[in-house]
Amino acid sequence: MGFDGSLYLHLTEQFVHMHGYRPSTSEARSWERSIPALANALNDAGLGAVEVMLEYALPLNSKRADAILAGVHPVTGDPSYVVVELKQWSQAEPDEDDPELCRVDAYAHAVLNPIEQVRRYCEYLVNFNGAVAGHPERVHGVAYLHNATEFGVSGLRAVETGERGQLFSAEGRGEFLDYLRARLSSRQPGARAADQLLAAKTVPSKQLMAVAAQEVREREQFVLLDEQQVAYRMVLNAVRRAKASDHKEVVVVTGGPGTGKSVIALSLLGELYRQGVPALHATGSQSFTKTMRKVAGSRKRQVQDLFKYFNSFMTAEKNTLDVLICDEAHRIRETSANRYTPAAHRTGRRQIDELIDVARVPVFLLDEHQVVRPGEMGTVEEIKAAAAAKGLDCHVVPLESQFRCGGSDAYLRWVVRLLGLETGGPVVWEPDDRMQLLVADSPQEMEAFLQARRAQGYGARISAGYCWRWSPEPKPGEPLAADVVIGEWARPWNLRGERSVSGAPPAALWATDPAGFGQIGCVYTAQGFEYDWSGVIIGPDLLWRDGRWTIDRTASKDPVFKKATPDADVDRLIRNTYKVLLTRGMVGTVVYSTDPQTQEKLRQLVGAHLDAEPAAVAGPAGAPGGR
Repeated sequence: MGFDGSLYLHLTEQFVHMHGYRPSTSEARSWERSIPALANALNDAGLGAVEVMLEYALPLNSKRADAILAGVHPVTGDPSYVVVELKQWSQAEPDEDDPELCRVDAYAHAVLNPIEQVRRYCEYLVNFNGAVAGHPERVHGVAYLHNATEFGVSGLRAVETGERGQLFSAEGRGEFLDYLRARLSSRQPGARAADQLLAAKTVPSKQLMAVAAQEVREREQFVLLDEQQVAYRMVLNAVRRAKASDHKEVVVVTGGPGTGKSVIALSLLGELYRQGVPALHATGSQSFTKTMRKVAGSRKRQVQDLFKYFNSFMTAEKNTLDVLICDEAHRIRETSANRYTPAAHRTGRRQIDELIDVARVPVFLLDEHQVVRPGEMGTVEEIKAAAAAKGLDCHVVPLESQFRCGGSDAYLRWVVRLLGLETGGPVVWEPDDRMQLLVADSPQEMEAFLQARRAQGYGARISAGYCWRWSPEPKPGEPLAADVVIGEWARPWNLRGERSVSGAPPAALWATDPAGFGQIGCVYTAQGFEYDWSGVIIGPDLLWRDGRWTIDRTASKDPVFKKATPDADVDRLIRNTYKVLLTRGMVGTVVYSTDPQTQEKLRQLVGAHLDAEPAAVAGPAGAPGGR
């Protein structure tokens, strides 16, 4: 094995060829230093015939394992794999609060303990790679900290377990060699084992599906009503037909907010897994996927891996899955590629084609009025056209009944007419016993009113149109920038990142963590969620002038709108944005416009103001929203 400087150059070249940009300094440095350390260990162990797969990309996932060693087990003669996580750290200590995390001088924040990291990679591989799905005993995992003293890292061993989580330091190099020799034969080449791993099908394993079926079914016994039951049966029937006739078909389920699309998705997953049918769930939204992972996989972490993103299927083979459930399908993009996409994966294929191709029965759950970004393609017409181009039947199931906004169809109709998304123009709100609608005279009044509802045990959030610039995230410990400024009142936007900062929850948890109340949510964070009381600030991008709505695109600070985005698109997307924001509340909605003329129009249409205390409402809805 000639693992010298030329290998490092070769890896860098390959990386640039694959990804279209240069590797980061830290990544390049790790190849330069860690890979020779691994190669020397293999040579000294007499394992020159073992195949080494560097930077192995986990299936349907953006993560890469540093190396997988493929060979033959010296005792059983079966294929044997060792997943290796390489670290250059000289020392690391466990996090005080959580032994699965550790602290390293080079990083400001805690990172995953490498034993835990490699264990998860092993678990993921067994769960998704057909070559080892039925043979979990063939996968081993090890963290090799080749610069560390035993004293410097011994604290990390608190989480060590069996075959999938061992740690070796520089001092323990002799034991590391023994570990490798015990799992990889020095006499037989590993090429065939490596080929088997690389050629295997990517599907969720039977064992993972069994765990998921139990998890999803036990969590909540969803009762599906009327059209929900129809949609559920349609998908199961399509799966049965596709199996019997070896012919694909596409199912589209459409419905507004709260018609139970995600409940149908979870119920389907539970039933399909019970039947042992390989299926995955995917969305185009980080907040939504993370929340679904949390809901379905709170007790069994591996269940979370069944929830993917729309851009996870660029390199997947056709029909590897029986069913792919595309939730929030209005978020489908024109293409899965972005600036980080490897050149080799830039196929020019449309995302909709990737999603249809990967499964025998692709299922799309969507709400056409929720397309809020340029480049989002998820409409019934687009999906039907893509199915027709492939000669596939496409069944559309509409969900009419509202299970959100207090189950108030009247309120939903009022919103779409208010915003001109349906013909007939705005109408005066006639209060029903299901939804309360009020106008606030100021953001201060709105916030105080919602704070009082929270004191009664309700959940509440305030969201706004994207009309204020969004400051970069502050450093830990510094306050959030109060970007949303209206007169004397100022509040920060919700966080964008995946970490909590200064007590505010990460973006994906803004709608469900009680600490989200202090920040203003934007449409990308609120979409897909619900809470009891919703405060909505209409910014200067939507104005009522001369008896009709006008859009002022110059007032929008949304970076997704480029100069080239046509006015008609911006108009439709801004209206859709407010449709999303105005339909998050399940008990009541409070609106306020920053523009005096628009505010006057809202007062005429809504009638009820905050100074008139709303009628008593039965106790808080059993919503998953935070308080």
